[in-house]
This record gives sequence, C-alpha cells and structure tokens, in this order.
Amino acid sequence: MSTTHTGSCLCGAVRYAVDGEFERFYLCHCQHCRKDTGSAHAANLFSSQAALRWIAGEDKVTFFNLPGTRHSRNFCSTCGSALPSLQAEGTLLVVPAGSLDTAVSSRPDAHLFVASRAGWDAGLEAIPGVERYPS
Repeated sequence: MSTTHTGSCLCGAVRYAVDGEFERFYLCHCQHCRKDTGSAHAANLFSSQAALRWIAGEDKVTFFNLPGTRHSRNFCSTCGSALPSLQAEGTLLVVPAGSLDTAVSSRPDAHLFVASRAGWDAGLEAIPGVERYPS
C-alpha cells in the first residue's frame, strides 16, 4: 500500500497530493535556499518514484529557475508559498516540507551546504521557546 501525502499553499488556492514514499529529507543551507526561503535553510523532501497530482490551482503554480544554476522552485502566484516541483529533467520530485498538510514521520537525513550556514544559525536549541507570538 502506497503512502499519500497532501499539501497546499498558504492562501489555499493550490492543493496537491503526493502518492508514494519520500527517499530523502534534507535541510539545505546554501545561499540560494536561504535567500529563497528568507530563513536559515530550506527543508525539502525528495523522491525519485513518488507521483505528484495537482488537486486544485495548477494554473496558479509558477516555476522559477535561477539562471546559471541548478536552483529552481515552484510557488503559488497568489501568495508566493513554495510548492512541489519536478527537477532533474522530471526524474526527481522535490517537496517543500512546510507545504505539506499531512505529517511526515521521518526526520531530516542531513544538513547540506553547512559551510554556507548563516552566522546566526548556531545553537538555536538553546534559545527560549514561547507558545505564541510574544505580547
């Protein structure tokens, strides 16, 4: 029996399903992924065998490839949320972990491009946590 994960963008205009298993889960700290996400790293799941199905809003999916690099991404043209994309000439499905609505039981396999890690991205587990936005 195959696993099915579902996901969507922030505004809900785009919804998708992934049928199959994820083979890898990486946190990428390269300069492109940090700029792309506006965060310390991108969190992406990878599969060479899973199938992507657009449930709604496929016409709102926009593709961007950074010229001169292998860095590319799909995003919602309405809200800008990262969305799954087929890469490596359609042989690799890349799914932004944060776009999933279903839980992923696996933990990341590795941090990639750690030499490019943001200077402030160290020892973050020692920073206090709060339940909601501080008042």
